Amino acid sequence: MKKTMKRRQRGFSLVELLVALAILALISAIVVINVLPARDKAAVDTAKIDIGVIESALDQYRLDMMNYPNSQQGLRALITVPADARNASNYRPGGYLRGEVPTDPWGNPYQYRFPGERGGAYDLYSLGADGEPGGEGLNADIGNWSDDERL
Repeated sequence: MKKTMKRRQRGFSLVELLVALAILALISAIVVINVLPARDKAAVDTAKIDIGVIESALDQYRLDMMNYPNSQQGLRALITVPADARNASNYRPGGYLRGEVPTDPWGNPYQYRFPGERGGAYDLYSLGADGEPGGEGLNADIGNWSDDERL
């Protein structure tokens, strides 16, 4: 009789395991449904913050160098003195950004165009999640212009 009792108490039955797995799958689905949209919004917010930081660095560069970097010099001019800079002696020691030029939350470089084509002195933007110009929603371009405009 004791051997029969021990066999029954050795582990979980298949039905118990399936119920536990079903509960875990349900909880996982609920978490994914609630977390992914928040992650996407955070990526867009991060891109907007990065653009603001780079804009500040560009403004500081302009104050010291008397002009924004041209498109060919690009954002790299915020890290190292451009070889063709007219006022190289005014360049801030250490540059205008700490470390390297950041990439957007999707791992793509921020785009910079001087002179700007959207009404400002320059255009600074991310191509969004898809890395392609234009798009809607998460794939929309994010830039230093009004949110409803697209490239």
